[in-house]
Amino acid sequence: MDLLAFARGPGMQWATAIFVAGVLWRLVGVALLRRKPDLSAPRVAAKWKGLRLIVLRSWPRKEFLGGTAFTEVMGYVFHIGFLVALFFYLPHVLFFADVAQGLLGVTFKGVFGVAWPTLPGGIIYFASAVSVAALIAVLVHRLVNPVKRLISNFDDYFSWFVTIAPIATGMAAYSHIGAPYQTLLALHLLSVELLMVWFPFGKLMHAFTIFAARGSTGMLFERKGATL
Repeated sequence: MDLLAFARGPGMQWATAIFVAGVLWRLVGVALLRRKPDLSAPRVAAKWKGLRLIVLRSWPRKEFLGGTAFTEVMGYVFHIGFLVALFFYLPHVLFFADVAQGLLGVTFKGVFGVAWPTLPGGIIYFASAVSVAALIAVLVHRLVNPVKRLISNFDDYFSWFVTIAPIATGMAAYSHIGAPYQTLLALHLLSVELLMVWFPFGKLMHAFTIFAARGSTGMLFERKGATL
């Protein structure tokens, strides 16, 4: 079995199994956390309004904007570019369609009524390049900022690496740069699988918990009468 066959077969199967099991384990662990009952009378009855924090904290308060604006902007730039490349590149769409058809027996057109749209390769390549540039800028900022450098740990740097690796290897495979295409494609798939394996156990897990955490925090603060 060559490297590409392994990446397409056993590697992807094991990575997917670890990813799904790890995410479910983390989510179940959060759901089962014991919480002390809040016996105080709520100052605001409609606790659901605290869900506004999900939107309000998607951008920092003006008091902190000077210190966090760079990270916020680069974060949005990276995520937008990454999601565009992930969900609108034709080979990716075909892969997701095969998975949906194989596991669920459905097609995108059958679910949404229309075929899933794709973008030209040049646009995907540009979005990927922008994401890589944003990640590099964030890393440099982390290294030169004394406070961020002090509080950074292995998780921060390794999560950065497993995030940028699939984008960089995907760009290399698209451009046929550095090695034969089959080798580049295998490296791209293996980097994706490394990301999937690490995802549930590092800070990347915030993708599944960030909105629930913001919403529950907002509801708790509003119950206590805090201004959101």
